[in-house]
Amino acid sequence: MADWTIRRAEQKDATALTRCIDAAYSDYALRLTGLPAVSEGIADDIQNHLVLVAEHDQSIIGGLILIPNDTFMLLANIAVDPPFSGLGLGRRLMEHAESESRRMGLGELRLSTHVDMPENISLYSHFGWQETGRTGNKVHMTKILKPGE
Repeated sequence: MADWTIRRAEQKDATALTRCIDAAYSDYALRLTGLPAVSEGIADDIQNHLVLVAEHDQSIIGGLILIPNDTFMLLANIAVDPPFSGLGLGRRLMEHAESESRRMGLGELRLSTHVDMPENISLYSHFGWQETGRTGNKVHMTKILKPGE
């Protein structure tokens, strides 16, 4: 099923995107200590950063928060509503992160994930990300973007 659209978030999407992010992280929130408030400040993110949402039947089912820096793009958050996981939406959102980075002339993406989310670390590695270090419970990863991909 690929009957979703990905578009730039608007302020009216803040509540629905917050709900989506909370749902995506709900299992982690129950089992992990030190997980930051992943959906806090979504309205500010929409105002100040590049936020994309995936929509299906006028409902927000995924989202991506990107923060451009001078030399890299920070992937601050990516989330897929659990009923839509495993359908390729996460991959599509990651592809959008890469294309937006290239469009802005940034050849590197960075992210941090939680040490107790090995499935995420494995997934990012599968998508070409490399671990660059660990700080406390954070695992830092980067992906160098090849021109023209």
